[in-house]
Order: sequence, then C-alpha cells, then structure tokens
Amino acid sequence: MFNITRLATATLIALTVSGCAIVSVGSVSSEDYLSARRGDVLTTGKLSASSRTALQVVGTDEEGCNRDLANCRKTLIANIGLSDEQRLSTLSELWLQEALRHEEAQILEPANDALKAATLSAFLESAKQAYAYLFFTSRTPDLRAMEDRQAQVRDYYNFSTQQAVVGLFNRYRDQLERSVSQDKTYLLDFDPWQVSGSTAGISLSHKGQLPKELVAASSLTFKGLRNQYRRDGLGAELVAVFADSVVKQEDENKPWSETPFPSITVMLRFPGNSIDTVLAGNRVELQGFDPHRNVSVDVRGIRVPLAANFTSGYGLWLARSGFAQESLLSLIGRSETLDKPRIYLMQPFDPNRRVILMLHGLASSPEAWVNVANELLGDEELRQNYQIWQVYYPTNLPLPFNNREIREAVNATLKNFDPQGKRRASNDMVLIGHSMGGVLARLMVSNSGDTLWEAVLERYNISQKRETKLRQKIEPYVIFDAMPQPTRAIFIAAPHRGTPYAENRFARFVSGLIRLPATVLSRVTEIGQLLVNPDEASNEPLVGSINSIKNLSDQDPFVRESSKLPISSKVTYHSIMGNVTPEVILEASSDGVVPYASAKLEGSASELVVNSWHSVQETPEAIVEIRRILHEHLSQLRTDQR
Repeated sequence: MFNITRLATATLIALTVSGCAIVSVGSVSSEDYLSARRGDVLTTGKLSASSRTALQVVGTDEEGCNRDLANCRKTLIANIGLSDEQRLSTLSELWLQEALRHEEAQILEPANDALKAATLSAFLESAKQAYAYLFFTSRTPDLRAMEDRQAQVRDYYNFSTQQAVVGLFNRYRDQLERSVSQDKTYLLDFDPWQVSGSTAGISLSHKGQLPKELVAASSLTFKGLRNQYRRDGLGAELVAVFADSVVKQEDENKPWSETPFPSITVMLRFPGNSIDTVLAGNRVELQGFDPHRNVSVDVRGIRVPLAANFTSGYGLWLARSGFAQESLLSLIGRSETLDKPRIYLMQPFDPNRRVILMLHGLASSPEAWVNVANELLGDEELRQNYQIWQVYYPTNLPLPFNNREIREAVNATLKNFDPQGKRRASNDMVLIGHSMGGVLARLMVSNSGDTLWEAVLERYNISQKRETKLRQKIEPYVIFDAMPQPTRAIFIAAPHRGTPYAENRFARFVSGLIRLPATVLSRVTEIGQLLVNPDEASNEPLVGSINSIKNLSDQDPFVRESSKLPISSKVTYHSIMGNVTPEVILEASSDGVVPYASAKLEGSASELVVNSWHSVQETPEAIVEIRRILHEHLSQLRTDQR
C-alpha cells in the first residue's frame, strides 16, 4: 500500500512538472519597450540590451563584468562566439562606462592627476572601438543605417570624442598654443597615446591664439531661445571661446568682428588598414571642421554626415555679450565701448554665402533678433546660402549720422574680406531692420539727390557765403545714393514718417538725458553754427534738439523729408507691422509705438500685419514671413542666373 502511494505521488509530481511551461508570455508598455531597446550607459547608466546579450554569450553578465572590467574586456576579445560588430560595440560601451565612473570619482578627487589621465584614456579607447565598429567591420554604415545599435555606437564615438578633446585641450592648452602659433600642427604625447592634428582650415586659431576654452555644445542650455538647431552625424559638437564678452573685445582699428564663439565639429581618426591594426595602434589624429561649410566627411571612402550644432555658438555669444546693459548706456551716451557702429559676423566669413544684415531699433541691440537669427540658422537651405551679420550701433546718434557710419562700416567689412567685390557675399545683400533700424535700412537703399539739401536751404535763412561752407560739412549726411549691394529689404515696425510717441512726456524726458559723443557733438555744433544766422539767434537750441529720439518724431524735418526719397529700383522691399488696436480701421491702427500709417510703404512687394506690440519681429508669424521672403529671394536669384 505504501509503495502504491509513493508511486502515485511520484507520478503526480512528474505530471505536474511536465505540465509547467518553461517560457511564459507577458506584456510591456511602449515606454518600457523603447527603453529596453534603446537604453544604454549614456541614457540610463546601465549597459544596453545588445551589450548584455554579448556578455551572456561569453558566459558572464553585467554584474559579473562590473566586478572585473579589465578581465571582462579580455574575455570579450578572446571569445570566438561573437561577431566583430558585437565585440566592438560592446567594448566601446564598456570603455565608456569606465570613463564615466572615473569622471564621477573626480568629483571627490579633483586633484588626482592619475585619475584624470585614466579618464581621458578610457574615452579614447571607447572612441577607438566605436571607430573600428563603424568603418572596419564587414558591413558599411549605410547597410546598418536603420539599426538602433549603430545609432548607439555613433553616440559612444561622439560623446567619447567630445570628452577626450575637451580634456586634452584643458590638459595641454599651453603646449597647443605654442604649436599653433608656430605652424598650426601639434603632437601630444599622452601615454600611451600619440595625438596629432592641425587647426588649419577651422576657427580654432583666432588672432594667432587658441581659444580660452572649448565648451561641449551638449552641456549648454539656453533660456530665451525657443529652439536649438543641430545636425545629426559624426563628430563632437563644440564651441570655441575666444572672449569673455562681446562688447568689450573690439579692435578699434576695424569696425567688424568675426564671432568669438564659433561652433566647430571635431573628429578623432585612428590610423590603420584593418580592425587589428586600428586596435593595436596608439596614434590618434584630430581633425576639426567648420560645420557651416562642411556637411559631410570622408572616412575610408565613405561619405558620412558631419554632426553640427548651429545654436550653441550663437546662444553663447548672446549670453556673454553684455548687450543688455550697454544698449541702454549707449542711448544716453554713457557707453565706454560703443561710439560708432560695429558689424558682428555670426560665423567666420564665407565668400560664397550672401549676407543678411540685421539692424536693431532704438535702445536695443542684436538681442532684438534672438529668435529671428536662430530660426534662420535652423533652416538648412537658408543656412547654406546666407550668413548673418548683425549691426550694433549707438542709438543716440541722429539718423543722418548713423546712416553714414553704418554704410561706412558695412563697406569697410566687405572690402576687407572681398576687396574686389566679386564674390556672392558682396552682392544681393538682404537688409532686415526693426523700428529705427528699419528707417536706417530704408535710408541705405534710398537715393537722396538734392532733396534733403534743398529742404535745408528752404528751412534756414542761409547766406551765400555760409552756403558753400555748410554744404562741405553737411553733404555726407544729406546727399547719398542707395548702397549697391542690397537687392532685398524687410522693414519691420519702422516709423518711416516718424511717430507721435517721440513727443510724449516720457520720450521727451529720455531725450533730455541723451548726450552725444564728443566727436559727433563737435560736428553738430559746426553745422549748427553755419545753419543759424549769428546776428539772429544762438545755435544752442538747434544743437540740443538733434538726437535719435527727436529724429523719430513725426514733427522732425529730416524724417519727414527722407520718407519721400525714392527707394532704389533694384531693391524689392517688404513691410511687417504690429497692431494692438484691432478695434479701429487698419489705416488708423498702431503697434503701440508706430502708427500703421507711418510704417506703410507704397510699392511694398508684400505687407504683413500681426496682432502684436512693437516687438513684432520676434513673433512666430513674423519669423515665418521673414523665412518666406528669404526663400523667395533665393528662388528669384536662381531664376535670374538661368
């Protein structure tokens, strides 16, 4: 009986065990699905699913590998059960994991030089393994283009390259500066690595010096910018920093400045003809690129897109500009750094890209274009065909003075970079002006003839004897031709016929605070002495009434007469206005500062009115319109070339 019971029990257990499924089925959310497929050491801090699978193939797991990383890597290298792609991608991730751990340890031991060296070496190893995976395995990158694993390994390469280059720069900056100042080539012995490279062809070298620092674009976030624009591809996205500030690093001998915060992209190449020779070598070749000019790069005969970040340099330029304070000081004549217009190039000069020249308004600065410029940089077609120049000018100066000074600054800049004036950059310029900048842009494309001069003669009782002297002094300001370079202009909230806002109590108060620079004041005084009959009145009231705010009054003689000047027939122009008074008819509306009737121009190719206050240039509707106009400009140029 006992044996029968035991037999029955054993049979029941056997039947029960054989009835249990070895594999069960569950479900995952879409979020967990993507995390499981794409999570890795960079995004989650844990190894990717692909690396965990590779470790299982060689008889270990993530925990076991973490206990002895060096031995784990040796096991991966020796095991014949893995493909080259599995081995190299996993090794790249493991080296990256080690580098990240070293970085965390440096927080507690910032002075530990051996730890810093180990970190750099681990990043270089990670980049080398990724480089071998991408370009030396049997499948070329295009055959893996749709695979998540290749995207992960590309990120390992880019991030490791970024950290290694910034780390090497910080470690060897003094040595690099000596090399660059001599022949722009360098060789660094960083045991066991030999790092060589050149800064020729990129903006790493600025005025014969290396940048003060290299900043990883991925480490930057910006408040005030709606979007960040970049291009996916290969390479580390960096910003080279040459100045602490924008407004205080001017060269007084020239009116222009190429950006002191250029965006660059850097690649690391590991010489060799096979996986074995690449992995056995300890040489690294650093190559830098201007991402505005280079969209792809050749690696072993394979063209791959070059990574780029087009917002980081611009954002850092604005963040460290010092414009906010200086623009207000400039208005009242208290600025120590801005007494004449300056031209800021948003990228190193490119002779093959046409210029978009931006002019801000009263008491403002290039910060007025913060999102306009960034959105244009983010448009691939516009970026490939245009370069942005920002005009920063003292907004306390009278309109005639700024008109002349800005013209001279633009012409000097073009002459410096394109002396013959034959390249694209010197032709078919686009002017974009906001508020007072729009009035100045209009003057720059207008022909005065003798209209303004004759208006002066009509207004003042000038003797024949004083007339000759007066013309010599005043002619540069009242007699001018349209600049030959612009063929398109966009006027935004521009008080072409002045504004009554300049006559209100607050505007008159601010106007009373304005002090002109000594050089300008002396010229104004000389002109005032010639305009006023010394036997009839003093010139002091006349001199005191000449400044930018009074110039913008709808009662000002200059703005009233200049609004009648003809715009060059070669220029197609557009108007964008704001409107905060939708309850009235359009002709009587205003943006709160400039009446529609003053901003409107007959002959405009297009006109857009946006429900916005005076700062209409930063609205999405205005930015879309600006982009449309620029694309239209490009299309017209292509048609004309056929």
